[in-house]
Amino acid sequence: MTSSPVLTATGLIKRYGELRALDDVSLTIRTGESVAVMGASGSGKTTLLHCLAAVIAPDAGSVVLSAPGTAPRELVGLDEGGRARVRRESLGFVFQEHLLLPELTAVENAALPLLLTGMRRPDAERHAAAWLAALGLAGVEGRRIGQLSGGQAQRVAIARAQVTGAPVVFADEPTGALDSATSAEVLAALLHATTGQGRTLVMVTHDADVARRCSRIVRVSDGRIVGDSAMDAAPASPSTGASR
Repeated sequence: MTSSPVLTATGLIKRYGELRALDDVSLTIRTGESVAVMGASGSGKTTLLHCLAAVIAPDAGSVVLSAPGTAPRELVGLDEGGRARVRRESLGFVFQEHLLLPELTAVENAALPLLLTGMRRPDAERHAAAWLAALGLAGVEGRRIGQLSGGQAQRVAIARAQVTGAPVVFADEPTGALDSATSAEVLAALLHATTGQGRTLVMVTHDADVARRCSRIVRVSDGRIVGDSAMDAAPASPSTGASR
């Protein structure tokens, strides 16, 4: 059975001066998919990710978030406070440079999104510790980020992205700064924490090996979608005027 859409983008346009970073882009992402967005530098792939994730607002078009258990929400037109609320409540983020706070411990970093929602610190850290353990980091909860390897730090970032139960996680080159062996381990952890739990992953990557681990590859060039493996794999519609 086909899963329901969780993100529906229609007619997205984003300009930077004379440059159209997005040029009438439409895309539907379904619950449980892992989508790799690929393209050359300057192709518009990161701009697309940021519009889908309510980081920036497009100049035109629509982005509807249909998170399970909530009414569909139009993200375009929200002010910065509204977009921040959506990101905090419904979305998770993992970046190439993990953007963890070095003065905090691993468990404090992972618990931070829960603390921002008002959860009591002991409860937030207990929940975060469970996520760290699920990602193979039991025993490092009290270490600061500088005491962790690159792969361990990225797993803390994955725990932070998922600790609130966000239905959609966005990842921007999450393995770009890692060696190949660590990259494979982190990607496996990221997929397990997202699609392995029935959630959705949207990831920008330049690495074809990483992209092949996803269920779908979307290719972007000059602000337009030029390839979509989900569409490429769809069976052709039967012709309506076949001869007898």
